[in-house]
Amino acid sequence: MSSNILFPEDFIWGSATSAYQIEGSPLADGAGASIWQRFTRTKGMMVNGDTGDVACDHYNRYATDVALMKQLGMQGYRFSINWARVMPSGRGAINEKGLGFYDRLVDCLLENGIAPNATLYHWDLPAALDDQGGWLNRDIADWFADYAEVMFRKLDDRVKLWATLNEPWVVTDGGYLHGALAPGHRNLFEAPIASHNLLRAHGAAVQRYRSVGQHEIGIVVNLEPKYAASQKPEDLAAVARTEAYFNRQYLDPVFLGKYPDEMAEIFGEAWPIWPAEDFDLIRQPIDFVGINYYTRGVFEHSESAWPVKAGYVKQVGATYSETGWEVFPEGLSEILLWVKNRYGNIPQYVTENGSAFYDAPRAENGKVIDPLRVNYLYKHLREMHVAMEKGVNLKGYFAWSFMDNLEWSLGFSKRFGLVHVNFETQERTPKESAWFYSKVIASKGEVLNQAMPFYG
Repeated sequence: MSSNILFPEDFIWGSATSAYQIEGSPLADGAGASIWQRFTRTKGMMVNGDTGDVACDHYNRYATDVALMKQLGMQGYRFSINWARVMPSGRGAINEKGLGFYDRLVDCLLENGIAPNATLYHWDLPAALDDQGGWLNRDIADWFADYAEVMFRKLDDRVKLWATLNEPWVVTDGGYLHGALAPGHRNLFEAPIASHNLLRAHGAAVQRYRSVGQHEIGIVVNLEPKYAASQKPEDLAAVARTEAYFNRQYLDPVFLGKYPDEMAEIFGEAWPIWPAEDFDLIRQPIDFVGINYYTRGVFEHSESAWPVKAGYVKQVGATYSETGWEVFPEGLSEILLWVKNRYGNIPQYVTENGSAFYDAPRAENGKVIDPLRVNYLYKHLREMHVAMEKGVNLKGYFAWSFMDNLEWSLGFSKRFGLVHVNFETQERTPKESAWFYSKVIASKGEVLNQAMPFYG
C-alpha cells in the first residue's frame, strides 16, 4: 500500500439509506402500501414486532437530516424511492404529492451542495403489484420501466446518478427462497423466476433511460469474496457454487449475457430454460456498477445448506459485527479488483459499506462513542485506496448508513448508522464514527495516513 493516501478531487464521499428503513409515513398523502407494510404485520416475522410506520420520520424531517449531512461535509447522498408512494397501485395513476416529496428532497440536497444518487428499487414493491404476482409476473419488467420513466422525467434534470435495483440477490434469496424478508415466500421454483424478472426489469429501465435520460445509470449488487474451508474437492466445489449464486448470478447476465453454469446444478429441475431474447434485454450497456460490501464468506460442503449445499464456517479469532458478519477489510479491495478483472474497468462506486456494533440506547453527554465502527471505516477506506492504486476505476463511497434505522426483519435491534437516532424522541446525534468520516472527507482521505484512531 502506498504510504501517501489521497483521493481524487472529484471522488464523491457520501452516505446511503433506503425509503422504507427511514421515511416513515408509509401511507401519507395518498401513498399506496408496499409488501413491507404487510410483512411487518405478519406475526413472528419482525424482531420485537417493529414496523417502519415511523422509522426515522425522514418524510417529515428530511430538511433537518440534509442539514446534518452538510454539517458532516458529505458530498453525495444515496436514497431510494418508494414506488408505491409515487404510484399507489404500482401502475397507472401518479400520486403527485408522493412524487413531490422526492422533488423537494432533491432540491434540498442540491441547495446544500450534496449530489443526489437515486435508487429506483430497494425492496419495497407495491402491494398491489404483489397481488398480481410481483416479481413472478413477466409483465413487471414493463411496469417497472413505466415507473422508472416517471422518475426520470421528474428528476433527471437534477439527479446525475441512477441505480435500477439494490441487491437483487437479497430480494430473491430472502423474499422468495428462504422467506426471511418480504414477501416471505419459500419456494425453490419461484426464486429463479423472481431473479430473472428483476434482471429483465433492470434492462427495461435502462432502455427507457436511454430514451429520456441524460446522465448515468447502473445497478447495485452485494458482493463477497468466497473462500473454501479446505482444499478438499467437495469444499472447492461448494465455494464455486456459492460464488456463482451470490456474486455472478446477477452480473454475468448484465455483462456477459448468460447465467453461470452452476445455477442449473443448484436449482436442478427448478432452473428454467430462458428465452435467448431475454438476455438481449438484460445486457443493456450501463454506466457504472455499485458494490455493496460488508463481509466475506468461508464455506464447506454441507448437504443441509439448501439449495447451494455450501455451509458457512465461522472463523476462530475473527471480529464479528452484531449481525454475525466477519470484519474482513481486505475483502473490499479484493472484490473491487474481481469486478474489474471479470467485467472490465467499468466505473465503480462503493454504494454501501458499514457495520452494526453495540451503541448505547441513548446518547450520553452529547456523545456516542463507537470505536469499533471507527476502526471498521478506517480499515475499509484504506483498502478502497489499495484497489484504486491497482487500477480500479472507483468514483465514490457511500457509507451505510447515514443514520440508525429499521434493519428490515431485525427491526431496530441493530444499529448501522453514523448518526445515532433515539427512536423515542427522533433526536439525531452524530457518533464518533461520523466525526471521523467527516475528517476523511475534509482531508480527501489524507487522515487515513495516520495511525488507526481510537475513541473513548
